[in-house]
Amino acid sequence: MATAQPAAEDPVIVKKYANRRLYNTRSSSYITLDDLARMTRQGTDFVVLDAKTGNDITHTILTQIIMDEESSGEQLLPISFLRQLIAMYGDSMQSMMPQYLEASMTNFRANQQKLQDAWKASVGPEAFGKLAETNMAMFKAAASAFMPKANAEPTSAGGSAESELDALKKQMAAMQKKLDELGK
Repeated sequence: MATAQPAAEDPVIVKKYANRRLYNTRSSSYITLDDLARMTRQGTDFVVLDAKTGNDITHTILTQIIMDEESSGEQLLPISFLRQLIAMYGDSMQSMMPQYLEASMTNFRANQQKLQDAWKASVGPEAFGKLAETNMAMFKAAASAFMPKANAEPTSAGGSAESELDALKKQMAAMQKKLDELGK
């Protein structure tokens, strides 16, 4: 006996009507392209169907969202990439491009996540406190050069600004080494 998937795993069905309105059948409400873009960023799977014909027009709607994003904000797709993409239409390699682009994006996202994880692991929450202390020590050292009386306060944790700066340099070198290892 086959069991149906839970409703949370089923894609949201969105119907597009002739008047260009989009209707989310799960929430029983009209939505906009901005709402679909937000759903995409949140990882919500959806399918857009033409209300009259029932045809799946998800690809067209996603392309429209990209065009809207490109025209209204900072552009993500460089002109040279767009030209190369257009040139691929009708090329003998056209059938391979969707899989190649999808694999490239998946790889990019995985590497982005590895970089973020490595950064979090190497920096940790205590590093920001150390960075703030080092910045304050450097500020006090600079202030003492211009105002000799500012030197009266000792540096934090009884250490000198130079030793804290050396420690920060070592920490940055260690982070760079980890990033270089991830890139290999």
